Amino acid sequence: MNARLARLTALMTLLFLLGGCNLFGGDEEDQDEFAGLSTEEQFYQRALEQLNGQNFRGAVITYQALESRFPFGRFAAQSQIEVVYALYRNGDMEAARAAADRFIRLHPEDENIDYAYYMKGLSSFEDGGGFFNRFLPIDQTKRDPGRAQESFSDFAQLLALFPDSAYGADSRARMVFLRNNLAAYEIHVANYYLERRAYIAALRRGQYVVENFQGTPAVADGVAIMVEAYLRLGLNELADTSLALLRENYPQHASIDNGGDFIIRTEITNPSLLYTVTFGLLGDNAIDPPLAPTRRPRTSGSQEIINAQAGAEDGSDRSWLSILSLGIFN
Repeated sequence: MNARLARLTALMTLLFLLGGCNLFGGDEEDQDEFAGLSTEEQFYQRALEQLNGQNFRGAVITYQALESRFPFGRFAAQSQIEVVYALYRNGDMEAARAAADRFIRLHPEDENIDYAYYMKGLSSFEDGGGFFNRFLPIDQTKRDPGRAQESFSDFAQLLALFPDSAYGADSRARMVFLRNNLAAYEIHVANYYLERRAYIAALRRGQYVVENFQGTPAVADGVAIMVEAYLRLGLNELADTSLALLRENYPQHASIDNGGDFIIRTEITNPSLLYTVTFGLLGDNAIDPPLAPTRRPRTSGSQEIINAQAGAEDGSDRSWLSILSLGIFN
């Protein structure tokens, strides 16, 4: 009997803990918040008043309450599209994007469907800025391009499905901005590779910009990166061809001097320990290394390794110390 009583007590305690939020005022708070509201129209009017009064958090709560109480009412669809805007203005971009996706899935034939696509793209466009970005001069072209790519895709989908939409002009303008930023991001990556002497990777990034982002300001930088990468790799004929293209189309580019010659960089990023531990206040962030080879080697790196191994196999004068230490000591 005592065991049954103990189990019953434990069960009641668990139920009490699970329902604690309701026992301590959850329902009462909801009742106070929506006191006097009984019909669907009253809930909708309250949410609309909060939205117009810039109380976006309150509007989100009221719209959600309306949908939970009247899921099939005449204001349900309108509430689902307006809550997207309320979430966006409240700064919850991920939730706004999810709400727009939900509206598109549930109401594909609604007259406001183009607005849902627009808000979906706008939420991605504004996402990732963060609190400090409002006050600090952070270059957005150096940030992760994931959200920018999503936003570009959403706006492109809007224009493909609804070319005459009222939101088309703004979407096109934002797509131009996003495309310029995405191209600039590729240039930042290419410069990163150049500074670390990864010339083939830098070349591919420069080629990607030239081939896929025509019309953007970054194309000139892409051609300049191609010139430098070709020079570093010893591909002088290709470098001359790219340089001629750069001179013809972008004669005022910063990488071309007054005589029309290409200015090859001689500094690379290499922060000193003092620079790192003082967060850039002391020390230096660059060194002046010797220029990389500008002529191709007679054989490829792989062939040089093969030749070295063949020479090692042919030689019979290796000492036991050299064999045991794998060639470290002769």
